Formats: sequence, C-alpha cells, structure tokens
Amino acid sequence: MQRLAEISEAIAGTTKKLEKTRLVSEYLKSRSKEEAAVAAVFLSGRPFPVWEETTLQVGGSLLWRIVQELSGKTGEEVTAAYRKLGDLGAVAGAMLPGRKVQDLSVLDVDRRFRAIAAARGPAAKGQLVRELLSNVQPLEAKYIVKIMTGDLRIGLKESLVEEAIAKAYGATLPQVQRANMLLGDIGETLKFAVAGKLEEARMRLFHPLGFMLASPAENAEDALSYFHDAYVENKFDGIRAQAHISGDEVRIFSRTRDDITESFPELPDVLGSIPGEVILDGEIVAWSYLAEEGRALPFSALQQRLGRKKVSVEMMRRVPVAYLAFDVLYADGELMIDRPLRERAAILDELLAKGFNHKGHQVSRRNTGAQHSLAFEAVAEDNTTRVIRSPLYRASSPEELDRLFDEAQARGNEGLMIKDPESAYAPGRRGKWWLKLKRELATLDVVVTAAEYGHGKRIGVLSDYTFAVRDGERLVNIGKAYSGLTDVEIAEMTKWFLEHTLEDQGFRRLVEPKIVLEVAFNNMMKSDRHESGYALRFPRIVRLRPDKLPEDADTLERAKEVYEKEHGK
Repeated sequence: MQRLAEISEAIAGTTKKLEKTRLVSEYLKSRSKEEAAVAAVFLSGRPFPVWEETTLQVGGSLLWRIVQELSGKTGEEVTAAYRKLGDLGAVAGAMLPGRKVQDLSVLDVDRRFRAIAAARGPAAKGQLVRELLSNVQPLEAKYIVKIMTGDLRIGLKESLVEEAIAKAYGATLPQVQRANMLLGDIGETLKFAVAGKLEEARMRLFHPLGFMLASPAENAEDALSYFHDAYVENKFDGIRAQAHISGDEVRIFSRTRDDITESFPELPDVLGSIPGEVILDGEIVAWSYLAEEGRALPFSALQQRLGRKKVSVEMMRRVPVAYLAFDVLYADGELMIDRPLRERAAILDELLAKGFNHKGHQVSRRNTGAQHSLAFEAVAEDNTTRVIRSPLYRASSPEELDRLFDEAQARGNEGLMIKDPESAYAPGRRGKWWLKLKRELATLDVVVTAAEYGHGKRIGVLSDYTFAVRDGERLVNIGKAYSGLTDVEIAEMTKWFLEHTLEDQGFRRLVEPKIVLEVAFNNMMKSDRHESGYALRFPRIVRLRPDKLPEDADTLERAKEVYEKEHGK
C-alpha cells in the first residue's frame, strides 16, 4: 500500500496527462495480476468495483472523529488543518503519527475494506477503521481515507486508468473502454487485458452503463442547425432510469447509478414482461391515469416516492408512476449502442410489442394525437402501472419544432428532446447528437457545501444552504439559498447533514459535498463575496437532484457563460 500511496502522490504532483498515464502504467506492470486489479479500482477513486453493490457505509463524521482521536489533536487543530488542506485524507496524512505495526499490501487493504463493509453498526465499523489507520504510515493513511471517501483528488479519472491499462498490456484504448463498460469492473478488465482476451468480455447485466446526455439548444433554429429531420420526444419532468431485465429479475438504476428498484416496486412486474435479457433507457414519471391518454404529473409529485426503501400500497395509489422507455442499449445478447438511433427505435418498438403479449398482460395501444402512447399494463385492484413507449415525432423545420414545443408545455412537460436519427448511443457523453430545448429562468445544478440553522419556524433545522459549482477538481461557492424546499424535505436534509458534518461551527456546518440542488435565480453578478467570483441574485431552490452526482453539477465555465449571455458580452 505504501508504494501505491507514493505513486498516487507522484500522480498528484504532475499536471501532465501523459506523465500520469506513464506512472500508472508502470506501477500496474510491476504488480501481480491480482494486486494490479485491486489497485486499478483504488486508483479509480473507489474502494470497490462499480458493478458491486458493496459499500463501506462509513460517514464523514465518523471518519473525522477517528482521525482526530488517532492524531491526538484538538478539534480546533483538525479543523484548521482541514481548512488549509481541503480534504480529510490530506488531514490524515498530515496529522496521524504513523504507528506502523505491519506492512499492508493493496490486497490486505481490500480485505480490510470488505470487512468494514460487512460490519454492522457505527461502533463495529469504527473499530475496524481505527485498527486499519493505526497500522499504516501517514502517507498510506492519506490515500486510504481518500479512497474511502471517494475523494482521490489527484487528477486521475477512470478514463486515465483505462489508458494506462492499454499502455501496460499492449491493448488499444477502445478495447479497454468497451470491456470496462460491459463488465463494470476496471480490475476485471485489467485481468482480461493481461490475458490478451479483452474481446471475450461480455455484458454483465445489473450494473448500470453510463447515460448518454443532452446539450442545451438555444431555440428551434439552433437545434435544427446540427441535423435535419430530427427525432423529437417530450422532455418529461421525472428521473432518468435504466432498466435491466432478465426474466423475473428486474433492477432499475438512476443516473447516479444507484439501485432505485425498491422505490418503485410496481415497475418490475410490468418491465419483466419483456422477454429475454434487455437494458432500456427511459424516464420514471408520476403519471395520471385519469385522462384517457394519460398525463405526466409535476416532479414535486414524484419526489414523494424518491429515496424510499419501503413504499406502501397507499403511496403507490396516491402517486402512481409510469416508465417511459425511449431507448434500448442491449437486447438478445447484443450491445445496441453502436447502432443508429433509428434502428434502436425500431428494436425498442418490437421489444415492447412482444412484452404486451408475454405473461398474459393486456395489450393497450393508444394513438391520441399529441400524447399517443404504446403501453402494456399490469392491473392491480385499483391501480394501473404502465411501461409506455415515449411518444416519438419528426420535425424538419423550426415551425414544426415550435409547435411540438408548445404542445409539450401545454401538457405540463418541461420541453423537448431533439435527437439525431443517425446517432449512436454514447454512454456518459454529452454532445450535439442529443439536444434539449427548454424555456425557463436561468438555473444551475450546484453542490451544497455548508448548511446553517434557520430562523423563526425553522429554528432547529438546517434550512439555509451555501452551494458551489465545479472548477476543475475544486468546488467554489457561488451562492446561498433558503427557500424552495418543503418542511418534510428540510427535515430529511437536516438529518442527512447532521450525519455528514465535516466541521461543526455552531450555527453553521461544513458538510460532505454530496447533495446536488437545482437553483433558479433572476440574474448573476460579479462579486468578491464568493470564491467563484460570481453571486446569484434572488436564488431559490427549484428541487433536490438526488438523480445527480456532485460531478454532474454545473461548472464555473457554465456560470461564466450565463453571466456573459445575461450581460451581452
């Protein structure tokens, strides 16, 4: 582990991409296959491979207490170090005494991580973490904590680890990337590369692929400047969801790659009606079944279902949902992402048509004009749950696109998605093949960095949030908001922030930067008040974004673009 820590320190010390790749490549080649595989996972900034459900479940506040205890320093001294160094791993490296008892290999640390993950309760987990950090040198502790918190911060993304594997074992980067995408395990991908058998990697269901993302379009003319005769879909106000289906086993993943199946227990049955092994991309929306053609409800209705591990029959009755499928990524043993969208769309229609008649589900075909749907139904006593083919239109002129946009908004939808029929599916990438068209006040997706106790009826709850945008590897504060969330949401956030506090400043707490918000504002100003150099005028919280990771938040460059557009620069 000491050698991995030294390599990580060297990687952090250079800004040159080629040098980072060389360091990782040479390190991996110097290790055994098993050790290199685990190291590849660690260097990707996580304790376990992506496909595994294993998590450490060790909160920042518990780690903070252990680091302070082992350092022998006061809370004020640890806080001062955190302010100076910026993350808890760096604090551990600077302040732990390093009472090393034994040499721990990368494989030893992997075993310790798995023991921590298996332990039940904070006390048992805390004891194992304490023992681990007590048996390593400070530099090892630094990177062990960084890996545990998923906050490596050495300018090394998984894509660079993929490049290093290709370089180390004589493979091409596309071969490594594809195998890693199929397996969801950079360590296992390395083993295939060592054996020269990357082409033998096969799709492992039930680990989410990266989601293809859309870029904003300014208007209809802008959208159609990239391609003509576009595919057009409604932009629904729900959450993106990837459904993995294999017989009776169905699991649903959010854009943050979290398993959200338990939050929507009525969906697996109808999704499971699709025969074979399939991966769908779609949107979960709160859905009104009262109108003949159905209708998506506002996101605020769906929020009542998010984050729940147990959903009552009453909740399902009160907030029914639908899965609107718009793409297929895998079917019949074949990865579909390299095929053009026009082919994938036809395959999706065929799959849903087969699903209608599978397991005796009732066939429901509707063509009601603007909101036509193609659905199969699983009928409960007083509720209907549907998988719906997201309505698909064509548009080749700005006038057609504007008409479709007005119709979408009239139905309460956010706007439109405009897609190139010839586009392949690019996991995790945002380009001009898919565009989104919305007309709204300016918004930013931001990360909460601090929370303060409120006033009046909000005394005793953390209701005032300082938030940041991304500036490379850093988060830079850009504003503060306290309006927009419900009392229930604030209570839930208060509980989370108390459990994930990094520094207690009395009325204010620095918190783990994990919560993403969407905030709206009237305009943006230049300001020295925040590290970003900007401040938002009249910011308000539009919604919590549990479907987004901190790395999905907007960038400082995006904030600059908004400012320059507003001020005509």
